[in-house]
Amino acid sequence: MSALKYWLWLTELPGLTNQTRLALLRHFPTPEDVYYADPEEVLLTEGITREQAKLLEDKDCSGADRILADCQRLDLDLLTIQDAGYPNRLRNIYDPPCLLYVRGRLPAFDDEASIAVVGTRDCTPYGVSCAEKLGYGLAAGGAVVVSGLARGVDSAALRGALRAGGTVTAVLGNGLDVVYPPENQYLYEDVAAAGALISEYPPGTPPEAKHFPVRNRIMSGLCLGTLVVEAPARSGALITAGTALEQGRDVFAVPGPIDAPASVGCNRLIRDGAGLVSDAWDILGEYEPRFPDKLRREGARETPAVLGYQARQKTEPKPVPPSVSLSHNDYSLTDDQICLLRALTEEPMLVDDLIELTDIPTRRVLSALTVLEIEHLVTQHSGKRYARAVNLTE
Repeated sequence: MSALKYWLWLTELPGLTNQTRLALLRHFPTPEDVYYADPEEVLLTEGITREQAKLLEDKDCSGADRILADCQRLDLDLLTIQDAGYPNRLRNIYDPPCLLYVRGRLPAFDDEASIAVVGTRDCTPYGVSCAEKLGYGLAAGGAVVVSGLARGVDSAALRGALRAGGTVTAVLGNGLDVVYPPENQYLYEDVAAAGALISEYPPGTPPEAKHFPVRNRIMSGLCLGTLVVEAPARSGALITAGTALEQGRDVFAVPGPIDAPASVGCNRLIRDGAGLVSDAWDILGEYEPRFPDKLRREGARETPAVLGYQARQKTEPKPVPPSVSLSHNDYSLTDDQICLLRALTEEPMLVDDLIELTDIPTRRVLSALTVLEIEHLVTQHSGKRYARAVNLTE
């Protein structure tokens, strides 16, 4: 049995938290030692309960065999927390992943000025323009750009960095063989070719909403600083910023109009001490003394020679939304959620109109919309208006 099989057995064993796995790896030299340990020895692990120790009695490795075969078929590398190539910058956070799946070539993060660029999926043209410009400037200035490959700001920042010929990394909340969102297929391939795709989830793992807040700690943990381009008052990007602060990393933000809902989170971050950013050197200048041979002021202040957002809107085809089958009900939707999805259109609608159309009580409508937004099946727009983000099939 290869050593990696034991790692996969430990990381995929149902019921164990990442903190429990890390505690076991502090007590035992390797996962193989955990696999063969006596139950009483397992109970000597700091913080472990009898219920958790009981889970380790499951020695089935068929799932590990399947994952190893998938990784070989997909040409994915496995990087364990004990490997020399695992970034120390990530290893030293509070809750580092025990195992990473990698497609492409992982940058030497400990020797790089890497910057995470994050923001809302439902961004404005201003947010897209800023993300592309700053992604370009960061890459042209010598930084590694890290993002999440989500719609909106993430994708725009990665596109900008790729146009500059820079090194990029995308951290996913799903398996590396799952392209999400589907319209990012070409961007997905470009990122893998120019840098790396990373995930702590095995191949085949779907993009569940609960994965993304967990994924954020990896993005900030790999980087010296996190830049928030555009974020409303409640945004996953603000979770990443909070995680960065907990990890002792720097946080930067792009200011926006005081009455713009998509900029509320950024403006508050700046008010609370985040670095205000108008060009990439506002960030890279902070790290030039540490990386004098890598960071370039001239590159960071270059302007990408690409069409503006409004011009591209007229020339590029509109992305086709993903499809959701109501008959298969892959998202385990409730009757209220299905009814609301059928009532919604691609044009934003007021909650009051949805209540009238569906005859569902207000409390249930708001609850259902919250879940649908978390699952990225609907998007919220200014004025508490909602639009369907997927195509429906029966």
